[in-house]
Amino acid sequence: MNKYTFHTTRTPWRLGMLILFAVLAAAGIILSVVQGVADISIRNVISILLAPTAATADKIVWNLRLPRAITGALAGSNLAMSGAILQAVMRNPLADPHIIGISSGAGIAGILILILFPAYTYMMTPAAFCGAMTAAAAIYVLSWKNGIKPVRIILAGVAVSAFLSAGISSILIFYSDRVHGALMWMVGGLAARSWNDVSVIVPYAIIGFVLAMSGSYYLNILQMGDDMARGLGLSVERTRVLLTAVAALLAASAVSVAGLLGFVGLIVPHIVRLLIGADYRYIIPGSAVLGAAVVTFSDTAARLLLAPAELPVGIIMAFLGAPFFLFLLRREM
Repeated sequence: MNKYTFHTTRTPWRLGMLILFAVLAAAGIILSVVQGVADISIRNVISILLAPTAATADKIVWNLRLPRAITGALAGSNLAMSGAILQAVMRNPLADPHIIGISSGAGIAGILILILFPAYTYMMTPAAFCGAMTAAAAIYVLSWKNGIKPVRIILAGVAVSAFLSAGISSILIFYSDRVHGALMWMVGGLAARSWNDVSVIVPYAIIGFVLAMSGSYYLNILQMGDDMARGLGLSVERTRVLLTAVAALLAASAVSVAGLLGFVGLIVPHIVRLLIGADYRYIIPGSAVLGAAVVTFSDTAARLLLAPAELPVGIIMAFLGAPFFLFLLRREM
């Protein structure tokens, strides 16, 4: 069997997996809308979506659950794509916007907006992007020594993340009277998300997905190694910078609406790579839809486990992600 035959025989499987991931994402959104303290059947949800009224159930679906589900799905999608890009760009299977500090860069910018400049919350995403890119640049510079190595990236990322976390803690201590909302945002949660949050993240999700898909060809080349990539005429460092900027944009947009939600960018790309293979033309869309499914299912679980009390979805993701990270660490190191 030659390479071309192998590729063509794999294509139906990959497309089937993408369809399965999309079905899971749709199921996650539906479950998020249906389940809650107020039990609303699927039939009633469909009726409400088709012909909304002023009834209480209609307001719950339209004003609370649906925007929350869509925001969670898009945040999960963006974080998963960001993680997939970073793992290729940094040639590190442990790369994740939360673990290596990019989310912390976005987070400290978001905290500054929330606590010091609450009137400028509309600037949250641009500020978070600047913070994420600054953190990414610092990690890249600190890990560079005649090239980059996976271990150095992780160590540099942990150091940068610790430094930024100390900065966030300092801000919270100095402005303790404004801490509650910021603490919930730091953990990562989707409570009280509205259509305004949807409108904030949608443009970045669309632009980020288009840019990520456009860069999938270059991500495949980067996997061959720097020397091979240069031999094929690729400007390796410039490509890394541009793709890191795309990853930072995706992570920043997710952080701006869902807070510091961790481990999505670590778990999802690995599952997609395991089931679909190493071709980023499939990994990017696969990560996008599976990331949406993981976050929506996790958020529903967070709402139902201690109902009527509610856990932030970030806690659920930490319980899932920390063991997964340790497993990868033992396997790769």
